[in-house]
Amino acid sequence: MKYKQSKKQNQRITQITDATLVVGADIAKETHVARGIDFRGIELGKECVFSNNRPGLIKLVQWMKELQRQHAKTDVIFGIEPTGHYWFPLAEFLQHEGIKVVVVNPHHVNKSKELEDNSPTKNDYKDAKVIADLIRNGKYTEPKFPKSVYADLRILMNLREKVMGNFGQVQRRIQNWLDRFFPEYQQVFKDWEGKASFITLSEFPTPQEIVSLGAYTILKRWKQDVKRAVGMQRAEKLVQTAKNSIGLTEGLTAAKMELKALLEQYDLFSRQLEDIMQQVELLLEQVPGSEEMLTVPGVGVVTLAGFLAEVGDLRGYDHSQQIIRLAGFNLKENSSGKKKGKSTITKRGRFRLRALLFRAVMPMVAKNAEFKALHHYYTKRANNPLKKKQSIVALCGKLIRVLFTLGTKQIGYNPYRCTGSGTPAPASDGSIKPDSNFTHLPTKK
Repeated sequence: MKYKQSKKQNQRITQITDATLVVGADIAKETHVARGIDFRGIELGKECVFSNNRPGLIKLVQWMKELQRQHAKTDVIFGIEPTGHYWFPLAEFLQHEGIKVVVVNPHHVNKSKELEDNSPTKNDYKDAKVIADLIRNGKYTEPKFPKSVYADLRILMNLREKVMGNFGQVQRRIQNWLDRFFPEYQQVFKDWEGKASFITLSEFPTPQEIVSLGAYTILKRWKQDVKRAVGMQRAEKLVQTAKNSIGLTEGLTAAKMELKALLEQYDLFSRQLEDIMQQVELLLEQVPGSEEMLTVPGVGVVTLAGFLAEVGDLRGYDHSQQIIRLAGFNLKENSSGKKKGKSTITKRGRFRLRALLFRAVMPMVAKNAEFKALHHYYTKRANNPLKKKQSIVALCGKLIRVLFTLGTKQIGYNPYRCTGSGTPAPASDGSIKPDSNFTHLPTKK
């Protein structure tokens, strides 16, 4: 079944009837503004200004119920502009009250605000009305709030991203320290994150200390925790390198304190990453179809957890094309009359999901035989070949379809079906003709 966005749009419009109260709200940190209209755009009652706390949210619900009573409305649809994170508690509160919550695109609000009063004026009261008008015209989407295991996955993967950023920063700062005080260090230890190297940096990091201790004492300390890969030859090389070091010799007391603090941060972030991934693996075991999705060569725990954290429950989607749109991989075209513009992806949607898929597909075109063959076909075919980056983006769409199918039907990865050829994919001869569900990116004509 082919997914049609126009059909979905019609469904949204038909949900707004003469018995529907449409409410638009402009969200801020402390005070929100809501305005209600009917299906024709006529404002009903006065605006509601409410605080971002329980009494304020109760006030909002009572205001909507009063409007329903006064104007004989049986349904309520509440819309917001999802800017920032302040709307999360409000949306959850309203869901518990049985009120449908939808979101409008901030780009739409910004570009349509002049339709209200032919003025570029922007304020909370005007934005609330603009949001309500967009909703009654069907220009909204229904957010998929993560629940249970998917909510935990989203929080953990967002936390992992932040911890990874801090971890990388600490690694670079330690390398900066070595470049200043012991620039020859990596002549002895190519990987400064090894166990013996970590002992050295923790207990006798400066060349002066290494020379004063001597090779025998250093080796004796290493052997307390490291049984292999280090010996007297390595210890002597470290001492000789330290003797000839051109590292800074001033401020060594403060430098040792700096390195100690950096190593403590390194150890902290390492343990945090390990704890996060242990919990992520436990959560993935609870997701239906996760075991089958992990059978795809090149898809690991981090990729799958990040995918599910952004997408949520795959059973909440009717078609994989919805996920492609969510990631911003759907195509846009700029054409007029005889002019045919270049088709590119919209980049509207979850940028983290888009980046995750792109990073996942890059190694897959080298190690996954089916994706490698498809990449070769798209870049080398005689009719309208794609550029390498275009092919990678197209394969991101393919990966979404594969994961969606495996996750919803709970079947294992079948390389024979991946290429749509019914036979095993050749490694690189480009003879594959992909199936009709493959995402194509045409080049400029």
